[in-house]
Amino acid sequence: MVRLLIMTIGKTHSGKTTFARKLEQRLSNSVVIDQDNHSGFINTYYRKIVPTSGENTLKHKVTQAIVEHAVKQTDLHLILCNANRGRTERTQILESFRKQGFTAVMVYFDLPDALLMERVRNSTRSKVIFRSAASFEEVLLRQQKQSGDPNLSAPSEHEADHVLTVTDSAELEAVLDRIVDLASQM
Repeated sequence: MVRLLIMTIGKTHSGKTTFARKLEQRLSNSVVIDQDNHSGFINTYYRKIVPTSGENTLKHKVTQAIVEHAVKQTDLHLILCNANRGRTERTQILESFRKQGFTAVMVYFDLPDALLMERVRNSTRSKVIFRSAASFEEVLLRQQKQSGDPNLSAPSEHEADHVLTVTDSAELEAVLDRIVDLASQM
């Protein structure tokens, strides 16, 4: 059986988590792996051992252990739900999964910054996931400033086996259908 690796890419509040949850409901034999869940768990129960600067190596190791278990111990399609904005890191992740026989699907959420700012300002999401930011607005402003970084650019069509882009929330159903259809053809 060919397995899918579905990777979401986008700024905060672009709809990655909502999309991933809907996809998990519609795509049988799949699981969402969401780093925000790992951050929330770690920050709730292990805040004292979270690195205070640099990369959050603890969160990455927790995610790595969960992904490794899902790859080796299950036959599930994997939905990696986090920002995945850095091309270098995405490439490494995708190559690793391709070597293990996965078909890579990237879903890029490219919604207007004004809409994202409106969503952030009206957000009721828990801030327990934060390590260095005080608000989602701060996260979005940081992401907007980073937009000129070529490593954080939109994915190219050759980065994955399938690259799908969402520029409007009305496109979500079509993208969900496309992925479910891809899985049924494998």
